[in-house]
Amino acid sequence: MMTRSNIDWREVLALAANGSPAPDRKVLKTEAEWRQILTPEEYRVTRTAGTERPFSSEMCGLFAPGLYECVCCGTPLFDAGSKFESGTGWPSFTEPVALNVVAYRVDSSHGMTRVETLCNVCDAHLGHVFPDGPPPTGLRFCINAVSLRKAAAGRSDTAPA
Repeated sequence: MMTRSNIDWREVLALAANGSPAPDRKVLKTEAEWRQILTPEEYRVTRTAGTERPFSSEMCGLFAPGLYECVCCGTPLFDAGSKFESGTGWPSFTEPVALNVVAYRVDSSHGMTRVETLCNVCDAHLGHVFPDGPPPTGLRFCINAVSLRKAAAGRSDTAPA
């Protein structure tokens, strides 16, 4: 069941400018440890702020109930109930499962200003958030599928770090 994060675009901008709420825990690993547990593509996207090709994952079209968690640390990030078809080629959500699981950072790369989203527990790059999503939040969390994994059915905890 999804817990509302009660976030809107003004809150996203404030968090990106002033810092995100503290996570419940922190996972720290060396680059060598991350390379050992992640595939090369997972590492490229999550640890070096890469982007997967649009429409490269079947996850975009999957809408079965459940939670999506960080591929790096197992933190639940998004509920399938907030997932929607954006047509962008990446899985899209209207909000995270809790306010303190996603961190926000101003991203001025590629000649534009955007708001980057990261796992607040392990600092994995997830994607970006935009103010063009559907109700109730008006947000579109545009997330790299390779940075997520669907949590096992019945799972309510996080993976061991």
